[in-house]
Amino acid sequence: MKRNTIKNHSDFLAGENDPIARCAYFLVRAKPAKYPDDARYGLIVTKKTFKHAVDRNRAKRLTRDWIAYNEKMLRSDWDYIFVIRRDILNADRESGRDAMRKALHYLKKQEINA
Repeated sequence: MKRNTIKNHSDFLAGENDPIARCAYFLVRAKPAKYPDDARYGLIVTKKTFKHAVDRNRAKRLTRDWIAYNEKMLRSDWDYIFVIRRDILNADRESGRDAMRKALHYLKKQEINA
């Protein structure tokens, strides 16, 4: 099942108790799903971090691939927000997938205190 994406600015805002996982390629934040039957993810790829559109597009493409590969690890009652870091441009597919797996595993163990 392919997840929908977060599109509204207000849905990207973080809560105080939202669990966060960090790695060299991205920071991922989980929050309670706005629509529990339709959990989503959002990508934050800024012009400040990636000056060229080619780099922003490549970062998004890589992240979407890693999310699709690790889809089974995403909780259905959480929305995920990925803040992409510059080091993602130096990542290969396997190391990125592994980093995503570790970050999602860490988040899976966390609880959201809503």
